[in-house]
Amino acid sequence: MAENIVKSKSFAFAVKIVNTYKQLAFKQKEFVLSKQVLRSGTSVGAMIREAEHAESKADFQHKLAIAQKEINETIYWLELLHETKYLTPSLFQELHNDAKELIRLLTAILKTSKLRKN
Repeated sequence: MAENIVKSKSFAFAVKIVNTYKQLAFKQKEFVLSKQVLRSGTSVGAMIREAEHAESKADFQHKLAIAQKEINETIYWLELLHETKYLTPSLFQELHNDAKELIRLLTAILKTSKLRKN
């Protein structure tokens, strides 16, 4: 069986987000923004997992659309954390690149799924 790239990449991203949260909350004592990025950054993979067992094509598309919104929100929080100097430039760049890749993958999957519907 072929590897599910978006599933594995979203899980790896969630691990990085959790580790970033631990750094922000426990070392830098930043609790509000770090909780926001934790919530949105980990929900991406959760929604992708839910989409695996969607009840219908519409349900599949809906769950992936939510994942797409969550990764877009995560990008916002990452950019804010970067601009306020909570993230190092290298950590920001790594997380931002991963997030951008996930949003591209989700967009492509949704486009393909919608084309097949028609």
